Amino acid sequence: LHLSLRRQRQMCIRDRGQGIAQVSAQGGLKVLVFDAREGGGAAAVVQIGKRIDRLVEKGRIGDDDAAKAKANLQAVDKLDALAGCDAVIEAVFEDYDVKAKLFKEIEAIVSKDCIIASNTSSIPISSIARNCEKRDRVAGLHFFNPVPLMKLVEIIKAAETNDETVAVLVELCKRMTRVPVTVADMPGFLVNLGGRAFSTEGLRIAHESVARPEQIDAIMRDCRGFRMGPFELMDLIGNEVSFTVSGIVYNGYMQDPRIKTSPNHESIANSGKFGRKTGVGWYKYADGKKVDAPSGDHATNAAPASKVALAEADDGLNALCKEFEITVGKDDGSCPILAAPFGDDATHTALRTGADYTRLVCIDLSCDTSKRLTIMTAPGADPSIGNSVVAAANAAGRAVTMIGDSPGFIAQRITAMIANLGCYMAEVSLATPEDIDLALKLGLNYPLGPFELAADLGPKRCLQILERMQAITGEDRYRPTTWLKRRAALDLPINLPH
Repeated sequence: LHLSLRRQRQMCIRDRGQGIAQVSAQGGLKVLVFDAREGGGAAAVVQIGKRIDRLVEKGRIGDDDAAKAKANLQAVDKLDALAGCDAVIEAVFEDYDVKAKLFKEIEAIVSKDCIIASNTSSIPISSIARNCEKRDRVAGLHFFNPVPLMKLVEIIKAAETNDETVAVLVELCKRMTRVPVTVADMPGFLVNLGGRAFSTEGLRIAHESVARPEQIDAIMRDCRGFRMGPFELMDLIGNEVSFTVSGIVYNGYMQDPRIKTSPNHESIANSGKFGRKTGVGWYKYADGKKVDAPSGDHATNAAPASKVALAEADDGLNALCKEFEITVGKDDGSCPILAAPFGDDATHTALRTGADYTRLVCIDLSCDTSKRLTIMTAPGADPSIGNSVVAAANAAGRAVTMIGDSPGFIAQRITAMIANLGCYMAEVSLATPEDIDLALKLGLNYPLGPFELAADLGPKRCLQILERMQAITGEDRYRPTTWLKRRAALDLPINLPH
Protein backbone atom coordinates (compact mmCIF):
# COMPACT_ATOMS: atom_id res chain seq x y z
CA LEU A 1 0.00 0.00 0.00
CA HIS A 2 1.41 3.38 -1.00
CA LEU A 3 0.73 6.44 1.10
CA SER A 4 1.43 10.02 0.05
CA LEU A 5 1.70 13.15 2.15
CA ARG A 6 1.72 16.77 1.02
CA ARG A 7 2.89 19.32 3.59
CA GLN A 8 3.38 23.07 3.77
CA ARG A 9 5.73 25.33 5.67
CA GLN A 10 4.13 25.55 9.11
CA MET A 11 6.18 23.65 11.67
CA CYS A 12 3.14 22.01 13.32
CA ILE A 13 1.89 20.70 9.98
CA ARG A 14 5.40 19.61 9.00
CA ASP A 15 5.81 17.69 12.27
CA ARG A 16 2.41 16.05 11.93
CA GLY A 17 2.98 15.08 8.29
CA GLN A 18 6.38 13.63 9.14
CA GLY A 19 4.86 11.79 12.08
CA ILE A 20 2.21 10.18 9.87
CA ALA A 21 4.89 9.13 7.40
CA GLN A 22 7.02 7.71 10.21
CA VAL A 23 4.32 5.53 11.81
CA SER A 24 3.23 4.38 8.34
CA ALA A 25 6.75 3.33 7.40
CA GLN A 26 7.28 1.61 10.74
CA GLY A 27 4.00 -0.21 10.17
CA GLY A 28 5.36 -1.74 6.99
CA LEU A 29 3.66 0.57 4.47
CA LYS A 30 5.42 1.93 1.40
CA VAL A 31 5.29 5.70 1.78
CA LEU A 32 5.70 8.35 -0.90
CA VAL A 33 6.41 11.74 0.65
CA PHE A 34 5.51 14.82 -1.40
CA ASP A 35 6.02 18.43 -0.40
CA ALA A 36 5.15 21.46 -2.52
CA ARG A 37 8.46 23.09 -1.60
CA GLU A 38 11.40 22.24 -3.79
CA GLY A 39 13.36 19.52 -2.03
CA GLY A 40 10.86 19.44 0.81
CA GLY A 41 10.01 15.76 0.41
CA ALA A 42 13.66 14.70 0.47
CA ALA A 43 14.34 16.87 3.53
CA ALA A 44 11.38 15.28 5.30
CA VAL A 45 12.65 11.77 4.59
CA VAL A 46 16.01 12.72 6.10
CA GLN A 47 14.35 14.11 9.23
CA ILE A 48 12.16 11.03 9.62
CA GLY A 49 15.23 8.84 9.26
CA LYS A 50 16.94 10.72 12.09
CA ARG A 51 13.88 10.22 14.30
CA ILE A 52 13.93 6.50 13.59
CA ASP A 53 17.67 6.38 14.39
CA ARG A 54 16.97 8.04 17.74
CA LEU A 55 14.49 5.27 18.53
CA VAL A 56 17.30 2.77 17.96
CA GLU A 57 19.62 4.75 20.24
CA LYS A 58 16.97 4.67 22.97
CA GLY A 59 16.54 0.93 22.56
CA ARG A 60 12.91 1.20 21.47
CA ILE A 61 13.39 -0.55 18.13
CA GLY A 62 16.12 -2.74 16.65
CA ASP A 63 18.50 -2.01 13.79
CA ASP A 64 16.66 -4.33 11.39
CA ASP A 65 13.27 -2.72 12.06
CA ALA A 66 14.79 0.72 11.62
CA ALA A 67 16.36 -0.24 8.31
CA LYS A 68 13.08 -1.66 7.04
CA ALA A 69 11.16 1.46 8.08
CA LYS A 70 13.62 3.81 6.36
CA ALA A 71 13.54 1.65 3.24
CA ASN A 72 9.77 2.17 3.10
CA LEU A 73 10.20 5.93 2.68
CA GLN A 74 10.60 7.57 -0.72
CA ALA A 75 10.52 11.28 -1.55
CA VAL A 76 8.80 12.34 -4.78
CA ASP A 77 8.99 15.72 -6.50
CA LYS A 78 5.76 15.73 -8.49
CA LEU A 79 2.15 15.15 -7.55
CA ASP A 80 1.82 12.88 -10.59
CA ALA A 81 4.07 10.38 -8.82
CA LEU A 82 1.09 9.49 -6.61
CA ALA A 83 -0.80 7.85 -9.46
CA GLY A 84 -0.18 4.32 -8.20
CA CYS A 85 -1.12 5.00 -4.56
CA ASP A 86 -3.89 3.06 -2.86
CA ALA A 87 -4.41 5.84 -0.31
CA VAL A 88 -3.43 9.49 -0.14
CA ILE A 89 -3.36 11.51 3.09
CA GLU A 90 -3.03 15.29 2.73
CA ALA A 91 -1.61 17.19 5.64
CA VAL A 92 -1.50 20.79 4.47
CA PHE A 93 -2.41 23.71 6.73
CA GLU A 94 -6.00 24.41 7.77
CA ASP A 95 -7.20 26.32 4.73
CA TYR A 96 -10.37 25.14 2.99
CA ASP A 97 -9.54 26.58 -0.42
CA VAL A 98 -6.08 24.98 -0.42
CA LYS A 99 -7.45 21.60 0.62
CA ALA A 100 -10.36 21.68 -1.83
CA LYS A 101 -8.05 22.52 -4.72
CA LEU A 102 -5.56 19.85 -3.73
CA PHE A 103 -8.24 17.17 -3.51
CA LYS A 104 -9.37 17.91 -7.07
CA GLU A 105 -5.76 17.66 -8.25
CA ILE A 106 -5.21 14.37 -6.44
CA GLU A 107 -8.47 12.90 -7.73
CA ALA A 108 -7.41 13.65 -11.31
CA ILE A 109 -4.21 11.63 -10.79
CA VAL A 110 -5.08 8.57 -8.70
CA SER A 111 -7.24 5.57 -9.60
CA LYS A 112 -10.97 5.49 -8.87
CA ASP A 113 -10.32 2.99 -6.06
CA CYS A 114 -7.75 5.15 -4.26
CA ILE A 115 -8.89 6.52 -0.90
CA ILE A 116 -8.23 10.22 -0.28
CA ALA A 117 -8.14 11.40 3.34
CA SER A 118 -7.59 14.78 4.95
CA ASN A 119 -5.69 15.22 8.18
CA THR A 120 -7.81 18.14 9.33
CA SER A 121 -8.82 19.10 12.85
CA SER A 122 -11.52 21.63 12.03
CA ILE A 123 -12.66 21.68 8.38
CA PRO A 124 -15.79 19.60 7.65
CA ILE A 125 -14.92 16.66 5.41
CA SER A 126 -18.20 16.98 3.50
CA SER A 127 -17.23 20.49 2.41
CA ILE A 128 -13.95 19.16 1.02
CA ALA A 129 -15.62 16.15 -0.61
CA ARG A 130 -18.27 18.19 -2.39
CA ASN A 131 -15.67 19.30 -4.95
CA CYS A 132 -14.75 15.71 -5.78
CA GLU A 133 -16.17 13.45 -8.47
CA LYS A 134 -16.15 10.32 -6.30
CA ARG A 135 -17.15 11.45 -2.83
CA ASP A 136 -17.65 8.04 -1.29
CA ARG A 137 -13.89 7.45 -1.07
CA VAL A 138 -13.18 10.75 0.73
CA ALA A 139 -12.80 10.76 4.54
CA GLY A 140 -10.94 12.45 7.36
CA LEU A 141 -7.96 11.05 9.28
CA HIS A 142 -7.29 13.27 12.26
CA PHE A 143 -3.97 12.42 13.89
CA PHE A 144 -2.82 14.02 17.15
CA ASN A 145 0.59 15.54 17.86
CA PRO A 146 3.14 14.16 18.41
CA VAL A 147 1.92 11.44 16.05
CA PRO A 148 4.49 8.74 17.03
CA LEU A 149 3.42 9.05 20.68
CA MET A 150 -0.30 9.74 20.36
CA LYS A 151 -2.03 6.50 19.41
CA LEU A 152 -5.47 7.91 18.65
CA VAL A 153 -6.72 8.59 15.12
CA GLU A 154 -10.19 9.92 14.39
CA ILE A 155 -11.62 8.49 11.17
CA ILE A 156 -14.14 11.06 9.99
CA LYS A 157 -17.03 9.62 8.01
CA ALA A 158 -18.58 12.34 5.86
CA ALA A 159 -22.15 12.29 4.55
CA GLU A 160 -21.21 10.29 1.44
CA THR A 161 -18.24 8.29 2.73
CA ASN A 162 -19.03 4.63 2.22
CA ASP A 163 -18.53 1.86 4.77
CA GLU A 164 -15.83 0.20 2.68
CA THR A 165 -13.69 3.34 2.82
CA VAL A 166 -14.03 3.47 6.59
CA ALA A 167 -13.22 -0.23 6.94
CA VAL A 168 -10.04 0.17 4.87
CA LEU A 169 -8.96 3.20 6.90
CA VAL A 170 -9.54 1.29 10.14
CA GLU A 171 -7.17 -1.44 8.96
CA LEU A 172 -4.72 1.14 7.65
CA CYS A 173 -4.57 2.84 11.05
CA LYS A 174 -4.02 -0.48 12.75
CA ARG A 175 -1.12 -1.18 10.39
CA MET A 176 0.33 2.12 11.59
CA THR A 177 -0.08 0.80 15.18
CA ARG A 178 -2.62 3.54 15.84
CA VAL A 179 -5.99 3.18 17.60
CA PRO A 180 -8.82 4.29 15.27
CA VAL A 181 -12.24 5.56 16.29
CA THR A 182 -14.95 6.28 13.74
CA VAL A 183 -16.55 9.70 14.07
CA ALA A 184 -19.36 11.53 12.27
CA ASP A 185 -18.48 14.69 10.34
CA MET A 186 -19.50 17.27 12.93
CA PRO A 187 -17.81 20.48 14.22
CA GLY A 188 -14.69 19.69 16.23
CA PHE A 189 -15.15 15.99 15.47
CA LEU A 190 -14.89 14.01 18.73
CA VAL A 191 -11.91 15.07 20.85
CA ASN A 192 -12.11 18.81 20.15
CA LEU A 193 -15.80 18.78 21.09
CA GLY A 194 -15.55 16.32 23.96
CA GLY A 195 -12.68 18.25 25.54
CA ARG A 196 -14.67 21.47 25.84
CA ALA A 197 -16.47 20.70 29.10
CA PHE A 198 -13.29 20.18 31.13
CA SER A 199 -11.83 23.56 30.25
CA THR A 200 -14.95 25.69 29.84
CA GLU A 201 -16.47 24.65 33.17
CA GLY A 202 -13.16 25.25 34.91
CA LEU A 203 -13.06 28.69 33.31
CA ARG A 204 -16.63 29.41 34.41
CA ILE A 205 -15.85 28.42 38.00
CA ALA A 206 -12.86 30.79 38.05
CA HIS A 207 -14.90 33.53 36.34
CA GLU A 208 -17.50 33.27 39.10
CA SER A 209 -14.71 33.66 41.72
CA VAL A 210 -15.70 30.33 43.25
CA ALA A 211 -12.08 29.18 43.15
CA ARG A 212 -8.72 30.15 41.69
CA PRO A 213 -7.08 28.20 38.85
CA GLU A 214 -4.59 26.49 41.15
CA GLN A 215 -7.41 25.37 43.45
CA ILE A 216 -9.46 23.98 40.57
CA ASP A 217 -6.44 22.17 39.15
CA ALA A 218 -5.51 20.68 42.54
CA ILE A 219 -9.03 19.32 43.03
CA MET A 220 -9.24 17.76 39.58
CA ARG A 221 -5.82 16.14 39.99
CA ASP A 222 -6.15 14.86 43.55
CA CYS A 223 -9.86 14.15 43.74
CA ARG A 224 -10.65 13.07 40.18
CA GLY A 225 -7.33 11.62 39.03
CA PHE A 226 -6.68 13.90 36.05
CA ARG A 227 -3.03 14.17 35.09
CA MET A 228 -3.47 17.93 34.70
CA GLY A 229 -6.15 20.34 35.80
CA PRO A 230 -7.98 22.39 33.14
CA PHE A 231 -5.75 25.45 33.50
CA GLU A 232 -2.54 23.42 33.36
CA LEU A 233 -3.87 21.71 30.24
CA MET A 234 -4.79 24.99 28.54
CA ASP A 235 -1.30 26.33 29.27
CA LEU A 236 0.16 23.20 27.66
CA ILE A 237 -2.04 23.39 24.56
CA GLY A 238 -1.77 27.17 24.28
CA ASN A 239 -4.47 29.50 25.56
CA GLU A 240 -4.90 31.14 22.15
CA VAL A 241 -5.41 27.71 20.55
CA SER A 242 -7.85 26.66 23.25
CA PHE A 243 -9.88 29.84 22.84
CA THR A 244 -9.97 29.58 19.04
CA VAL A 245 -11.09 25.94 19.12
CA SER A 246 -13.74 26.75 21.72
CA GLY A 247 -15.16 29.44 19.44
CA ILE A 248 -15.19 27.14 16.40
CA VAL A 249 -16.99 24.38 18.28
CA TYR A 250 -19.43 26.76 20.02
CA ASN A 251 -20.48 28.39 16.75
CA GLY A 252 -20.48 25.05 14.95
CA TYR A 253 -23.08 23.77 17.40
CA MET A 254 -25.29 26.82 16.94
CA GLN A 255 -24.06 28.42 20.16
CA ASP A 256 -25.26 25.69 22.49
CA PRO A 257 -24.80 27.17 26.00
CA ARG A 258 -23.46 23.86 27.29
CA ILE A 259 -20.15 24.47 25.48
CA LYS A 260 -19.91 28.23 25.88
CA THR A 261 -16.66 29.62 27.21
CA SER A 262 -16.16 32.59 29.55
CA PRO A 263 -14.71 36.13 29.27
CA ASN A 264 -11.54 35.20 31.15
CA HIS A 265 -10.74 32.77 28.32
CA GLU A 266 -10.76 35.52 25.70
CA SER A 267 -8.92 37.86 28.02
CA ILE A 268 -5.92 35.59 28.52
CA ALA A 269 -5.80 34.74 24.80
CA ASN A 270 -5.77 38.46 23.90
CA SER A 271 -3.11 39.20 26.49
CA GLY A 272 -0.51 37.05 24.76
CA LYS A 273 -0.17 34.83 27.83
CA PHE A 274 -0.37 31.65 25.81
CA GLY A 275 1.10 29.33 28.44
CA ARG A 276 4.31 27.31 28.40
CA LYS A 277 5.35 28.57 24.96
CA THR A 278 5.46 32.19 26.20
CA GLY A 279 6.63 31.46 29.74
CA VAL A 280 3.40 32.73 31.28
CA GLY A 281 -0.24 31.79 31.10
CA TRP A 282 -2.39 30.85 34.04
CA TYR A 283 0.96 29.99 35.63
CA LYS A 284 4.58 31.09 35.18
CA TYR A 285 7.11 28.79 33.49
CA ALA A 286 10.85 28.40 33.13
CA ASP A 287 12.30 25.72 30.86
CA GLY A 288 8.79 24.35 30.39
CA LYS A 289 8.18 23.83 34.11
CA LYS A 290 5.95 25.76 36.50
CA VAL A 291 7.73 28.21 38.80
CA ASP A 292 6.44 30.14 41.80
CA ALA A 293 3.12 28.29 41.47
CA PRO A 294 0.57 29.24 44.14
CA SER A 295 -0.81 26.48 46.33
CA GLY A 296 -4.35 25.17 46.13
CA ASP A 297 -4.28 24.36 49.86
CA HIS A 298 -6.12 26.27 52.55
CA ALA A 299 -3.87 27.09 55.50
CA THR A 300 -5.11 27.66 59.05
CA ASN A 301 -3.82 27.77 62.60
CA ALA A 302 -7.24 27.00 64.08
CA ALA A 303 -7.78 24.28 66.65
CA PRO A 304 -9.26 21.10 65.08
CA ALA A 305 -12.96 20.52 65.57
CA SER A 306 -13.65 17.71 68.03
CA LYS A 307 -17.42 17.57 67.74
CA VAL A 308 -19.83 18.17 64.86
CA ALA A 309 -23.49 17.74 64.03
CA LEU A 310 -24.88 16.56 60.71
CA ALA A 311 -27.43 18.57 58.75
CA GLU A 312 -28.92 15.26 57.61
CA ALA A 313 -28.05 11.60 58.01
CA ASP A 314 -25.07 10.63 55.90
CA ASP A 315 -23.05 7.42 56.15
CA GLY A 316 -20.15 8.95 54.22
CA LEU A 317 -19.82 11.83 56.66
CA ASN A 318 -20.08 9.49 59.63
CA ALA A 319 -17.22 7.40 58.24
CA LEU A 320 -15.12 10.48 57.53
CA CYS A 321 -15.65 11.87 61.03
CA LYS A 322 -14.67 8.54 62.56
CA GLU A 323 -11.47 8.59 60.52
CA PHE A 324 -10.78 12.16 61.66
CA GLU A 325 -11.58 11.25 65.30
CA ILE A 326 -14.42 13.75 65.41
CA THR A 327 -17.49 13.00 67.53
CA VAL A 328 -20.82 13.23 65.72
CA GLY A 329 -23.61 14.37 68.03
CA LYS A 330 -26.57 16.65 68.35
CA ASP A 331 -26.31 20.31 67.43
CA ASP A 332 -25.26 22.20 70.54
CA GLY A 333 -25.72 25.62 68.94
CA SER A 334 -21.99 26.26 68.48
CA CYS A 335 -20.40 23.25 66.76
CA PRO A 336 -19.85 22.88 63.00
CA ILE A 337 -22.74 21.39 61.05
CA LEU A 338 -21.60 19.13 58.23
CA ALA A 339 -23.37 18.25 55.00
CA ALA A 340 -22.39 16.47 51.77
CA PRO A 341 -24.75 17.78 49.08
CA PHE A 342 -24.91 16.67 45.46
CA GLY A 343 -25.68 19.53 43.10
CA ASP A 344 -26.70 21.99 45.81
CA ASP A 345 -24.59 24.84 47.12
CA ALA A 346 -24.24 25.60 50.83
CA THR A 347 -26.97 28.25 50.67
CA HIS A 348 -29.61 25.90 49.30
CA THR A 349 -28.42 23.07 51.55
CA ALA A 350 -29.07 25.32 54.57
CA LEU A 351 -32.51 26.24 53.24
CA ARG A 352 -33.39 22.62 52.49
CA THR A 353 -32.22 21.17 55.82
CA GLY A 354 -32.90 24.10 58.13
CA ALA A 355 -29.27 24.12 59.27
CA ASP A 356 -27.70 27.33 60.60
CA TYR A 357 -25.91 28.66 57.50
CA THR A 358 -23.29 30.45 59.63
CA ARG A 359 -22.04 27.07 60.96
CA LEU A 360 -22.74 24.90 57.92
CA VAL A 361 -19.67 23.28 56.31
CA CYS A 362 -20.26 21.34 53.10
CA ILE A 363 -17.84 18.60 52.03
CA ASP A 364 -17.69 16.99 48.58
CA LEU A 365 -17.89 13.21 48.93
CA SER A 366 -18.54 12.52 45.24
CA CYS A 367 -14.89 11.74 44.52
CA ASP A 368 -11.61 10.55 46.04
CA THR A 369 -11.01 12.16 49.44
CA SER A 370 -7.84 10.25 50.35
CA LYS A 371 -5.55 13.16 49.42
CA ARG A 372 -7.70 16.27 49.45
CA LEU A 373 -11.06 17.53 50.68
CA THR A 374 -13.10 20.24 49.03
CA ILE A 375 -15.01 22.38 51.52
CA MET A 376 -17.43 25.23 50.92
CA THR A 377 -19.53 27.48 53.12
CA ALA A 378 -22.36 29.92 52.52
CA PRO A 379 -21.95 33.72 52.32
CA GLY A 380 -21.88 35.11 55.85
CA ALA A 381 -20.57 31.88 57.36
CA ASP A 382 -18.39 32.04 60.47
CA PRO A 383 -14.83 31.49 59.13
CA SER A 384 -13.64 30.03 62.43
CA ILE A 385 -16.11 27.15 62.04
CA GLY A 386 -14.84 26.23 58.59
CA ASN A 387 -11.23 26.56 59.71
CA SER A 388 -11.81 24.15 62.60
CA VAL A 389 -12.98 21.50 60.12
CA VAL A 390 -10.00 22.23 57.87
CA ALA A 391 -7.67 21.78 60.85
CA ALA A 392 -9.23 18.43 61.69
CA ALA A 393 -8.75 17.27 58.08
CA ASN A 394 -5.15 18.49 58.09
CA ALA A 395 -4.49 16.63 61.33
CA ALA A 396 -5.69 13.46 59.58
CA GLY A 397 -3.24 14.03 56.72
CA ARG A 398 -5.60 15.62 54.24
CA ALA A 399 -4.97 18.74 52.19
CA VAL A 400 -8.03 20.97 51.99
CA THR A 401 -9.23 23.35 49.32
CA MET A 402 -11.72 25.90 50.58
CA ILE A 403 -13.94 27.33 47.84
CA GLY A 404 -16.75 29.84 47.56
CA ASP A 405 -20.36 28.75 47.51
CA SER A 406 -21.08 26.81 44.35
CA PRO A 407 -23.78 24.38 43.20
CA GLY A 408 -21.98 21.11 42.67
CA PHE A 409 -18.69 22.18 44.31
CA ILE A 410 -15.95 21.86 41.62
CA ALA A 411 -15.39 18.16 40.93
CA GLN A 412 -19.12 17.52 40.69
CA ARG A 413 -19.64 20.41 38.29
CA ILE A 414 -16.83 19.53 35.93
CA THR A 415 -17.43 15.77 36.06
CA ALA A 416 -21.15 16.10 35.40
CA MET A 417 -20.52 18.49 32.51
CA ILE A 418 -18.00 16.09 30.92
CA ALA A 419 -20.48 13.23 31.31
CA ASN A 420 -23.38 15.26 29.92
CA LEU A 421 -21.38 16.31 26.86
CA GLY A 422 -20.39 12.70 26.26
CA CYS A 423 -24.06 11.73 26.42
CA TYR A 424 -24.86 14.45 23.89
CA MET A 425 -22.23 13.15 21.49
CA ALA A 426 -23.76 9.66 21.66
CA GLU A 427 -27.28 11.13 21.42
CA VAL A 428 -26.49 12.75 18.05
CA SER A 429 -24.58 9.64 16.89
CA LEU A 430 -21.24 11.40 16.70
CA ALA A 431 -19.63 8.16 17.87
CA THR A 432 -20.41 5.13 20.04
CA PRO A 433 -20.17 5.47 23.84
CA GLU A 434 -17.21 3.08 23.82
CA ASP A 435 -15.34 5.10 21.19
CA ILE A 436 -16.13 8.37 22.99
CA ASP A 437 -14.60 7.04 26.21
CA LEU A 438 -11.61 5.60 24.38
CA ALA A 439 -10.94 8.78 22.38
CA LEU A 440 -10.94 11.11 25.37
CA LYS A 441 -8.69 8.82 27.37
CA LEU A 442 -6.19 8.43 24.53
CA GLY A 443 -6.51 11.91 23.04
CA LEU A 444 -6.67 13.96 26.25
CA ASN A 445 -5.27 11.58 28.91
CA TYR A 446 -8.52 11.58 30.87
CA PRO A 447 -8.44 8.96 33.67
CA LEU A 448 -11.99 7.94 32.72
CA GLY A 449 -14.13 8.67 29.69
CA PRO A 450 -17.42 10.61 29.95
CA PHE A 451 -19.57 7.49 30.30
CA GLU A 452 -17.18 5.97 32.82
CA LEU A 453 -17.33 9.20 34.82
CA ALA A 454 -21.14 9.16 34.67
CA ALA A 455 -21.15 5.54 35.84
CA ASP A 456 -18.72 6.40 38.65
CA LEU A 457 -21.04 9.14 39.88
CA GLY A 458 -24.11 7.05 39.09
CA PRO A 459 -26.51 8.18 36.32
CA LYS A 460 -29.18 9.27 38.81
CA ARG A 461 -26.66 11.25 40.86
CA CYS A 462 -25.17 12.79 37.71
CA LEU A 463 -28.65 13.87 36.63
CA GLN A 464 -29.36 15.27 40.10
CA ILE A 465 -26.22 17.40 40.00
CA LEU A 466 -27.10 18.87 36.60
CA GLU A 467 -30.73 19.50 37.49
CA ARG A 468 -29.82 21.27 40.73
CA MET A 469 -27.18 23.39 38.97
CA GLN A 470 -29.70 24.34 36.31
CA ALA A 471 -32.37 25.17 38.90
CA ILE A 472 -30.04 27.28 41.07
CA THR A 473 -28.35 29.18 38.27
CA GLY A 474 -31.30 29.33 35.88
CA GLU A 475 -28.90 28.50 33.03
CA ASP A 476 -29.47 26.07 30.18
CA ARG A 477 -25.73 25.54 30.33
CA TYR A 478 -26.55 22.72 32.75
CA ARG A 479 -29.45 21.29 30.75
CA PRO A 480 -29.30 17.48 31.02
CA THR A 481 -29.38 15.47 27.82
CA THR A 482 -32.37 13.27 27.11
CA TRP A 483 -29.87 10.40 26.80
CA LEU A 484 -28.92 10.83 30.47
CA LYS A 485 -32.48 11.49 31.66
CA ARG A 486 -33.90 8.37 30.01
CA ARG A 487 -31.23 6.02 31.29
CA ALA A 488 -31.34 7.47 34.78
CA ALA A 489 -35.17 7.23 34.85
CA LEU A 490 -35.17 3.60 33.68
CA ASP A 491 -32.15 2.65 35.82
CA LEU A 492 -30.24 1.52 32.73
CA PRO A 493 -26.48 1.53 32.04
CA ILE A 494 -25.42 4.99 30.92
CA ASN A 495 -23.61 3.58 27.87
CA LEU A 496 -26.61 1.62 26.60
CA PRO A 497 -26.81 2.48 22.86
CA HIS A 498 -29.86 3.85 21.03
